[in-house]
Amino acid sequence: MKRMERILLKIVIVQLLFLLLAQCLLLYTPLAPYVIKVYEYEGVSKQEKTKTIETTVDHP
Repeated sequence: MKRMERILLKIVIVQLLFLLLAQCLLLYTPLAPYVIKVYEYEGVSKQEKTKTIETTVDHP
């Protein structure tokens, strides 16, 4: 069990390092024009309100 715990701990540490590396790359200003395009494709940059329609369904 100890071996498995050590392996999981190493995986978590490597994952954390990759997360920090990715965050540093995304915050690096020369990359901003390329990253902004991705946000536009995903549609998260626009704050548009969508119309919602509430419906009720009667089930017997």
